[in-house]
Amino acid sequence: MFLRLFRLGDFAMFLADQGRDARIIRDIVTFTHFPAIGPPSSIGQVFLGPFFYYLVAPFLFIFNFNPVGLAYGVSILSILGIIFAYFIVKKKVDSLTAIIFLIFTSFSSELIHLSRFSWNPNLLPIFSFFTFYFFSEMLEKKSVKKAILFGVFFGCSFQLHHLAALFVLPCLLSYTIFFFKDSNKTKHLITLLFSLLAFGVISFPLFYFDLKHDFLNLKNLISLFKEQNMIAGGSLITRILETNRSLINTVFQSNMNILITSISTTLLLLVFFILQKKLKKPFFLWIHFFNTVSFTYLFSLLSSERHPHYYGAVYTSFFVILAFVVSHLWKKKYIFNKILLIILVIAYLVINARNFYFINGPANNQMAYSKRVADSIKQRMSEKSFNFATYPTDFSSEESFIYYLELDGYKLADRAKGEVSNQMFLVCNKAPCLVIDSPSWNISMFGKTKIDTMWKVEDLQIFKLIHAK
Repeated sequence: MFLRLFRLGDFAMFLADQGRDARIIRDIVTFTHFPAIGPPSSIGQVFLGPFFYYLVAPFLFIFNFNPVGLAYGVSILSILGIIFAYFIVKKKVDSLTAIIFLIFTSFSSELIHLSRFSWNPNLLPIFSFFTFYFFSEMLEKKSVKKAILFGVFFGCSFQLHHLAALFVLPCLLSYTIFFFKDSNKTKHLITLLFSLLAFGVISFPLFYFDLKHDFLNLKNLISLFKEQNMIAGGSLITRILETNRSLINTVFQSNMNILITSISTTLLLLVFFILQKKLKKPFFLWIHFFNTVSFTYLFSLLSSERHPHYYGAVYTSFFVILAFVVSHLWKKKYIFNKILLIILVIAYLVINARNFYFINGPANNQMAYSKRVADSIKQRMSEKSFNFATYPTDFSSEESFIYYLELDGYKLADRAKGEVSNQMFLVCNKAPCLVIDSPSWNISMFGKTKIDTMWKVEDLQIFKLIHAK
């Protein structure tokens, strides 16, 4: 809890994505607009669902529209998720595995980082865990209630990040195993039907958006695969090994080469397989095994970057497998095993602790910084309506400044609709600042302009533009 909440406001990220989300969530809280679509994904204009917005909206209200509330919302939900996950692992496997799982997840610097600011992929590790838990309960107990919860969590996970779609393969494999070995196939079909219905209900906003906009999302997704080379080329084995290396190095905050990571993962999965066959623990463990293997394989087929948050769908599955193996190696009577495992766990904690930048590092204060910029602009406002732009075009933090301006009742002219007010504020973070006759359409659309005034806020140069006669 401490690692996820300490100095949260001083370090919480508040850039373009967070500013955009804060503006949308503010409109939900004030009953101004209820979006049927979520944020765009990082690969083309393929939109996620709006679930994340509604999930964290209460926290913005509780914190009186201070956007730090959204960061606290993500942190609190992450903490609660890990606590409940601990009790689930304890119930499904055993106490020692649950304790080791808790250590790995609680002190993972990557999971801690993801829990310390507001962003839709950050909750995927927790939602993926509960997706597989309710799926295992659905299979083992043939429970309609658990099937509905599985469908809901799967749908929510898919709305947090599209890579949750890769859950289909381990779920399909697991379902097939249970379906053909169980004589009562009718109940399995019924639970499958209810899970699909629940998924459909929770995903309805996405379907509604596509129907209303001529299947825009579906067309863009198809375009990604047909025209933008989303399927990676080259050797499949090499891509799998590289994907695995990226996962292992992210989990252990290391820089191991392909050979070491390949051997480590192979040994881990092999030991898990042997132990599981011998001990016959619940199918819950097999699902996490299937997810770890299938996600690594399927993700290796894609040509996208290997950003740490892309592995959100597999982190908790990997930690479940690792905790299970470590706990049973610990139970062996050999003193060498215990000494080696203690050294490895301590090394894990020390290596991850190096990345606890919020303990004694200098705060970035991004929210306070955005508010200072907005406050300086307010002092130069001549009316409530305004246009806004940033330069250069890759400096895209305007949403974070706009949030604080709109919070005080100022109205942003809609650039997409071509709305033009009597004033434009331009924030530039890199000289030369091309203000007049700018190559940026976001600036030039304001029309013929002249500089009314200019000033600096720390590293930013800010211009107030008005129409030239």
